[in-house]
Amino acid sequence: MISLLGRTTLITGGSRGIGRAAAILMAEAGSDIAFNYACREKEAFEVKAEVEKRGRRCLAFKAQLARESEVRGTVDEIVRAWGRIDILVNNAGVWTYLEMGHLDREILDETVDVNLKSVFHVVDAVVPHMKKQGRGWIVNIGSTAGVRGEALHSHYAASKGAIHAMTKSWAVEFAPWNIRVNCVAPGWVDTDMCNGVFSDPAFRESVRQSIPLKRIPAPEDIAGPILFLASDLARHVTGAIINVNGGSVLCG
Repeated sequence: MISLLGRTTLITGGSRGIGRAAAILMAEAGSDIAFNYACREKEAFEVKAEVEKRGRRCLAFKAQLARESEVRGTVDEIVRAWGRIDILVNNAGVWTYLEMGHLDREILDETVDVNLKSVFHVVDAVVPHMKKQGRGWIVNIGSTAGVRGEALHSHYAASKGAIHAMTKSWAVEFAPWNIRVNCVAPGWVDTDMCNGVFSDPAFRESVRQSIPLKRIPAPEDIAGPILFLASDLARHVTGAIINVNGGSVLCG
């Protein structure tokens, strides 16, 4: 029922986790896929092969999104190759510890650069093309942490709270050009990002028990809502934060 045939999608951070799952699912729905990766070349080309296996075109770029020049170079290459970018999924992100009173400026700067500044850079580069087309779909990836806060992760929570605020701001700003902007805010997800904490079976079980649905979702459970927001089924949805957390945080 959901078809993205004839559309092109740019996904940031597409080599693993939610980005990988979204790339494959959106390819199955008919979209050509472009994505960037920071360092995981082997995983990136595995994703590229999965997309192409589904009969779709795929472009994979090694690019640091905190560097505006690399972002613009990537976007220009996609437009040269395909002529358009219809859908943008801002997924790239990092999750690290930061205890206040022991501020590590390198960790703070990395989080702000990757989780926040890169989104500004990518949207600023892509939106002019969407405006020319007279339509576009932007899906930002937020977080439950951006809603409720998170001890020892205040820098991460702040970056994701900003994503939520930008989603609402851009939804109004871009509406005259038929560009819809929404956000998927996951809670815990079983991805590489959580491998460290989930290596403790007791902690993993405590997380599972804290979720009313009693399961830690796979990345594919987040890719589904992304696909929905990038489809015509959500044509009257903009500025929304879709919480995908199994009921662990209820807000709206």
